[in-house]
Amino acid sequence: MRLLLIRHGQTPSNVKHLLDTGRPGPELTPLGQEQAAALPQALAEEKIEALYASTLVRTRMTAAPLAAATGLEVQVRDGIRELIAGELEMRGDEEAAATYLTTAFAWSAGDLGRRMPGGEDGVEALGRFDAVVAEAAGTGAGTVAMVSHGAAIRMWVAARAVNVDVAYASAHALGNTGVVVLSGSPDEGWQALVWEGRPLGPEGSSPEDGGPAGEPTPTP
Repeated sequence: MRLLLIRHGQTPSNVKHLLDTGRPGPELTPLGQEQAAALPQALAEEKIEALYASTLVRTRMTAAPLAAATGLEVQVRDGIRELIAGELEMRGDEEAAATYLTTAFAWSAGDLGRRMPGGEDGVEALGRFDAVVAEAAGTGAGTVAMVSHGAAIRMWVAARAVNVDVAYASAHALGNTGVVVLSGSPDEGWQALVWEGRPLGPEGSSPEDGGPAGEPTPTP
């Protein structure tokens, strides 16, 4: 299966660098709406056969132009919503951002028992995302698009793609409507093909070749 993981368009909380993960969440800014409207053209060469979005407003708004262009119904699933910030919710300071991302990437590295302050642990976060990916794979669709969230996508890809490590995912933030393209299946594993326009090489290749990068650089 070809899996397109798409971050939602810009929101007011993105502009303010806030950890805004609660339901229903903010709507898109005017720029975010333009970003969403540009997705069908940007992904015109992809033969998308199934389309998913999280339960938060911003992902459903981002998915709407794709749904209109493809004629697909948006499958709304809570499992691919943003990593729940817990006690860090609506904070925008560097300490909160660092704690949030350090915890998320600890899950990617296998420390699944670590818990977001007042929030979920890695078993819960990875498990819910895995479940939606498995559901999509079970449909038999050749190409699936999922509109999700930046931290959730980066955490899941670093945990599940054989050629993306924590160092690479933490050093490469995903912009609004940025796309990570993967190939594989829940049973056979996943290979990242493209990270927001950057082709990725096989496991063990150098950063210059597009493979795993160097030391982590947490970014909000």
